[in-house]
Amino acid sequence: MSLILLSDTIFCAERRHKRISTSIRAMAMVFLMTFHAANAQQKTYCNPINIDYGYCPIPDFVKQGKHRATADPVITFFKGEYYLFSTNQWGYWHSKDMLDWKFIPRKFLRPEHQVYDELCAPSLSFVHDTLLVVGSTQGKEFPIWMSTNPSKDDWKELVHKSEAAAWDPYIFWDKEKDEVYEYYGSSNLYPLYGMKLNRKTFQPEGDRVPVLALNDDEHGWERFGENNDNTFLQPFTEGAFMTKYHNKYYLQYGAPGTEFSGYADGVYVGTNPLGPFDYQSHNPFSYKPGGFARGAGHGATYQDGNDQYWHVSTIGICTKNNFERRIGIWPAGFDKDDILYSSTAYGDYPTYLPSQNKNHLNDNFSGWMLLNYNKPIQVSSTLGGFQPNLAVDEDIKTYWSAKTSNRGENIISDLGEVSTVNAIQINYADQDVELMGKPEKTSGHQYIIYASNDGKNWKVAVDKSKNPQDVPHDYIELQNPISTRFLKLENLHMPTGKFAISGFRIFGKGSGNKPNLVQNFVPLRSPPKRKGERRNVWMKWQQEPNADGYVIYFGKDPSKLYGSIMVYGKTEYYFNGLDKSDVYYFQIEAFNNNGIGPKSDVKKSE
Repeated sequence: MSLILLSDTIFCAERRHKRISTSIRAMAMVFLMTFHAANAQQKTYCNPINIDYGYCPIPDFVKQGKHRATADPVITFFKGEYYLFSTNQWGYWHSKDMLDWKFIPRKFLRPEHQVYDELCAPSLSFVHDTLLVVGSTQGKEFPIWMSTNPSKDDWKELVHKSEAAAWDPYIFWDKEKDEVYEYYGSSNLYPLYGMKLNRKTFQPEGDRVPVLALNDDEHGWERFGENNDNTFLQPFTEGAFMTKYHNKYYLQYGAPGTEFSGYADGVYVGTNPLGPFDYQSHNPFSYKPGGFARGAGHGATYQDGNDQYWHVSTIGICTKNNFERRIGIWPAGFDKDDILYSSTAYGDYPTYLPSQNKNHLNDNFSGWMLLNYNKPIQVSSTLGGFQPNLAVDEDIKTYWSAKTSNRGENIISDLGEVSTVNAIQINYADQDVELMGKPEKTSGHQYIIYASNDGKNWKVAVDKSKNPQDVPHDYIELQNPISTRFLKLENLHMPTGKFAISGFRIFGKGSGNKPNLVQNFVPLRSPPKRKGERRNVWMKWQQEPNADGYVIYFGKDPSKLYGSIMVYGKTEYYFNGLDKSDVYYFQIEAFNNNGIGPKSDVKKSE
């Protein structure tokens, strides 16, 4: 019986008999409440995206603990579906809606290659009706694969041994010219290169051309280090990607290092596929150094079924190993002046899917706020120093762990007041996991989420007790929002490892007031003709009592403040990512569980 029929049956009986058993009504409400999330088309997603990430397959990389890992993602929309490839996954995903991703297992390298890097930093693109894939290699042994039906794992070799010998490759088809180019490079010594490929053989044609090198003396965000200040090592540039728009070529690149929160993608623009290219005024165009999920580098720009642009990129965890990473997807596009941008403000909060066809400059955030940042937590047990509040501190690098993976281990979040809950994200952490690589099959994460207004009387809100799927960053959008104060996540089964949570994140709206206007916001920077480090700016502001955090917007044009930085629990921020020679503009707003406050006046910094 469907839920609708069940509901109608109950309430028709009430009209006929003018009374109904309280117990039957309660059971019906629980039944409806339990399954409401699964029976409606979801409108939002939340970063990191929820896919069944494989585990690191490299023994030297798991000495501090086995863990999931991937990075360097690329997505393309091909024949009505999205295809997602990323590093070392022993296969790929496809999806019709950019939410429900189905994994297709496949090894693309041949046995004689004898490497762990199964499609490390792969290239994914298409020429006419054929999808092309190739992985990174320093030699000339790897094949280029092709498929006209990738949803069925139907692949053939286009090239048996590619002569390009490209690390971090990207094969670009210039549709209007029917020409093919390849861009590649990953180094803190050498530039990125480009070359033309023969249209028939897909082998290099002519010499390679240096197309881009970092200029970290000018561009602060390209400097190495977590805060762009660890100058003991030169920065890396990698992850070349090309997008053509209005007859201009947008050469994208990642810098300064995948392990840093400031890992970002920049872009140079030219009128020819091999350059010369000029640095875009807005850079980095994909940048997310703050919030729960940090990092937005080494990615790819693609269009959805509505021809809207998106940018997929790498999110860093980097605790058990520098290459412990995840994937994020950000709304992107080109403005009226053909400036490439990516919207990462509130980018790890619920964001509208392509089906909603929102304006990517200002309308893709759902408006559902985080309800439980640093709020009180109760747990069933705690393993060593993996303390309970690490599950709600908005830091993907930290986590709470229970002592076991046993059924009944749980975590309770107190929202502090009765609030409207629209969505829940459960970010599992890898504690004492036992897997490596991509198993053919794993058991699913199984759990129940209960809701309560008093912390004593509980009702089922979400029931995934029979879930067969591996959901390491599970995201549940509730069809019908619930009003509650407490939410309890109770473990029933883990695929591997202990019951550990890096982010039990609850989204919706509180019942109080939004923050007020932030006062006394000042960006402090050395003037142009005075000795000082102009790639750095020190921003300070007066604490807004109602704020959980702040979002700072920045750019080189007061009408194009496309860059953003999310800051929790502080009233200052040291930003070392400016371009030395240019004027900047800054703006700030406060946010809390009730909403977003007004933006400040724009501040100019010479």
